[in-house]
Amino acid sequence: MLKIHVDMEKCQHYGQCVFDAPNVFRLNEDDKLEYEATADDSEQDNVQLAVDICPMQAISFTKAD
Repeated sequence: MLKIHVDMEKCQHYGQCVFDAPNVFRLNEDDKLEYEATADDSEQDNVQLAVDICPMQAISFTKAD
């Protein structure tokens, strides 16, 4: 299980993460980022891509035991 965190103070809601990990990240009707706080390990590669692409470096994750 992955524990995902987005620093909403840094996030500017560009939505780049949505393209790489759409099962985890999404933009709501107001174009504000929403995300799942946990995700299956199968999403790790996608979440890592989202971390790497985030222009504000606002996304991080850890593997939960």
